[in-house]
Amino acid sequence: MIKTRLTELLGVERPIVQGGMQGVGVAELASAVSNAGGFGILTALTQPSPQALAAEIARCRTMTDKPFGVNITVFPTTRSPDYKAYAQAIIDSGIAIVETAGTPAVAEIWEMFRAHGIRIIHKCTSVRHALSAERKGVDAVSIDGFECAGHPGEDDIPGLILIPAAADQVKVPLVASGGFGDGRGLVAALALGAEGINMGTRFCATVEAPIHPNVKQAYLDNDERGTNLIFRKLRNTARVGKSAVSDEVVRRLAEPDATFEVVADLVSGAKGRELLESGDLSRGIFWAGMVQGLIHDIPTVKELMDRIIADAEAIIGGRLAGYQVA
Repeated sequence: MIKTRLTELLGVERPIVQGGMQGVGVAELASAVSNAGGFGILTALTQPSPQALAAEIARCRTMTDKPFGVNITVFPTTRSPDYKAYAQAIIDSGIAIVETAGTPAVAEIWEMFRAHGIRIIHKCTSVRHALSAERKGVDAVSIDGFECAGHPGEDDIPGLILIPAAADQVKVPLVASGGFGDGRGLVAALALGAEGINMGTRFCATVEAPIHPNVKQAYLDNDERGTNLIFRKLRNTARVGKSAVSDEVVRRLAEPDATFEVVADLVSGAKGRELLESGDLSRGIFWAGMVQGLIHDIPTVKELMDRIIADAEAIIGGRLAGYQVA
């Protein structure tokens, strides 16, 4: 058993956290991760309303008696959801730990959570943002390397540098995110100074992930080169799975005067949900990290997590223990 400050904070047996993933972080997946000894996470904004989120939290409780949390990502726009109402649904549902992400506007939500003793893991893509979040009182930081799916920030710092750089300065527990999918990655994260790992893409390629088999197969078919970086010129970089659609997004945005409007029809959230449900990869884009190069099967969540822990323990107690220090 691998115990760290993260397992103590979360009240779990294994230092493995499920990422908060739009369209994927629902009760079936979150409960499977928690039942396997990790920390499952529901994605708040996957639900169409705060009331639906409260119902999903209640449904998840019928599927696991282990700890799980909720992710809420705050990106204020002209059509922003009612973040405070979602936060209140989390509070009223008795959730003890949340994962947050987004702009500095998330601090207002933090105050709501702190008033009710809820602990906060905040996702950051740079050391400076991690230190800022720590100063503002978060309980842990999920540090996202450039390899990750979703939004890796604009600094392009890979985990091999970002994780130890953060560990050198951040005092709260660190969760290593971006590029993790097996026992080797867990051992590496611990060696670099993290207290556990966060996995998103790898959990998408499991039996319990609520997405079409065609999408799961795409994760197997793509290798470590099988992603596209989109929205770079818009300073909102996102890493998605390589496909004909994401290739077209890159092509359109390469035009000198391109704006978001030229790709809006390809990247809408509604189109992404259609893709996950139908398996038609021509419908939109899907989130994917470089860890696709390490995904070779579609196990159950328990099989995957058992394998990760067994491999990590074998590396720590076997191969590494066999090295001699002169």
